[in-house]
Amino acid sequence: MQSRRKFIKNAGIFSAGLLAIQTDAFGMQSDTFNFALKDFITKRPPVAERKFTSKAIEAAIVRIKKQIANPELAWLFENCFPNTLDTTVDFEIIDGKPDTYVITGDIDAMWLRDSTAQIWPYIPFVKEDKKLAELVKGVINRQTKCILLDPYANAFYKDFNQVSEWKNDMTKMQPGIHERKWEIDSLCYPIRLAHGYWKETGDISLFDSKWKEAMLLVLQTFKEQQRMHDKGPYNFQRVTAWATDGVPLGGYGYPVKPCGLIVSTFRPSDDSTLFGYLIPSNMFAIEVLGYLQEIFSLPALLDKDLVAKAKEMQGQVQKGLEENAIIDHPKFGKIIAFEVNGYGSFHMMDDANVPSLLSLPYLGAIEPDNQLYLNTRKVVLSENNPFFYKGKAGEGVGGPHTGTDTIWPMSIVLRAITSVDEQEIKHCISNLIKTNADTGFMHESFHKDDVTKFTRKWFAWANTLFGEMIVHTSIHYPQILKDKNI
Repeated sequence: MQSRRKFIKNAGIFSAGLLAIQTDAFGMQSDTFNFALKDFITKRPPVAERKFTSKAIEAAIVRIKKQIANPELAWLFENCFPNTLDTTVDFEIIDGKPDTYVITGDIDAMWLRDSTAQIWPYIPFVKEDKKLAELVKGVINRQTKCILLDPYANAFYKDFNQVSEWKNDMTKMQPGIHERKWEIDSLCYPIRLAHGYWKETGDISLFDSKWKEAMLLVLQTFKEQQRMHDKGPYNFQRVTAWATDGVPLGGYGYPVKPCGLIVSTFRPSDDSTLFGYLIPSNMFAIEVLGYLQEIFSLPALLDKDLVAKAKEMQGQVQKGLEENAIIDHPKFGKIIAFEVNGYGSFHMMDDANVPSLLSLPYLGAIEPDNQLYLNTRKVVLSENNPFFYKGKAGEGVGGPHTGTDTIWPMSIVLRAITSVDEQEIKHCISNLIKTNADTGFMHESFHKDDVTKFTRKWFAWANTLFGEMIVHTSIHYPQILKDKNI
């Protein structure tokens, strides 16, 4: 049985690696690299075996590596940043339009969330590389097809005739769907990607009739899951011993009081929620509903009715957030809850997967210097968060998905990206260097006391996100990368 916990080796050829590392394409001519080549052999696939090559990304690797004084950090960046392009994308032209299927790594399925998150770090480079721009448009087109197939599903196959191993889940499974877990962020991420691509390129050709149809379905699904009058059409149950894969009370979850917020039956970790109103995901929804208003206010795409629907829903979610999701912590003051139910109950924790409370500024959902966020951040990065761990191997946020005492490198990356403290960023990068366990890559999680005990050898989201953090640091804090002892 395939799952997010399955390991698959990411193969490489040693002799080809030796040849490639001596070329300019890998940026090894920088004066900052005063170390033996044998110590840090590239872990990238040989050029002929890479799924996709972007000249803009290759140029960025060369350029940024020259800014990095620490050889192991430079090696990690070279391996990780292109990992999505190297190993997970399948690009082709279908019916005259680009189409890109993106697997997560060791699972041959495309998550709407992961596929966006894996591709997002390349958005700043699409203007420099038309092939890369087409690849991104292909992801958007593929995501549109997935949403139209089933807006409640979180993961899909390339072949819409393929039957899932989860076919016996008690929900409306159909061919083409790998898993049907309802998560708000699954519909937010494709909007983020399309909006980001448009803002970078000015290209509105991707906003065609099919994309608009998908966006109307997004609004309909969000409205259904506000559960203003009934529980809506979605429920989910699975025969399993893994508690977070099941949903109580007939697959609808514990009761919520209608308040404008949107129910998310599952979290971005694919674990079920305790209280249905998952606040980080609702804040993400507020952000992308604004994107829809912006896009459909363009003269060439003008749809006043759609804009009005998005604006009304955005206001309802915002009101529900203000009335239910801000709580008083006895030590830290006003903070943002992780989950609420509208009846006054709240769940205080954070999970490494994005959207999380920690990641909110990264998603544009709140400013990094907002006092409410800063208070919440203090809770998340402390023993007051039941899933914050600190041990011999490092510190960071984990979650129920990989069990107790496990830290996700993703949480350390997001801590760095959302920080405005140079020392904190250095601390995070130093921690991440140690967590690779000499593999040259990031992983899903590692044990807080032993980095060699990790999950998922091939997890492209974590790899590419790590690369995004280094690009971000090279722009905003270049002096950090000049420290060889980081």
